[in-house]
Amino acid sequence: MSTEKALHARSESKCELCGATEGLGVYAVPPTSTGGVDECVLICNSCREQIENPDRVDVHHWRCLNDSMWSQVPAVQVMAWRMLTRLSGEGWPQELLDMLYLDEETLAWGQATGEGESDESGVRHLDSNGALLEAGDTVTLTKDLNVKGANFTAKRGTAVRGISLVADNPEQIEGRVNGQQIVILTKFVKKSN
Repeated sequence: MSTEKALHARSESKCELCGATEGLGVYAVPPTSTGGVDECVLICNSCREQIENPDRVDVHHWRCLNDSMWSQVPAVQVMAWRMLTRLSGEGWPQELLDMLYLDEETLAWGQATGEGESDESGVRHLDSNGALLEAGDTVTLTKDLNVKGANFTAKRGTAVRGISLVADNPEQIEGRVNGQQIVILTKFVKKSN
């Protein structure tokens, strides 16, 4: 029996992460050695696209992990752990991660690609309410800010779209206000929904 047929039998021809029945394909969970059934999952195109392109992730799509994380299949557990780890700054994924138990071998497999390491050791930009800021977010100023060298005041309530993060300083972001690129302290912004 081919790997794909075995995965269809195991998953009842449903995406093992979200349950979709269309556009299914074999995904070898990295790092794989043989690509055998135990090292692969059957996933839909939507899940594959988001796994392979982290910048295209639809956070709400992954609420499906609330069910699939309980799978008895280690490869499915690894993918659920990796996606929850990737999204843990959103709040609800962290709650699911706190409930998820992986044995040592499965957890080591999950961590083998470095997923989750950069979040813990890297710079995290948090707004005035403690929400995680990411590049491209829209934020609102929580107080009037005098912009040095530009001779204007950025007014409280101003929306700053498409922010960028200052890589080595968690207290600073950059954004465009009145057509001017400025540095803004994270304690003076609130993430917009």
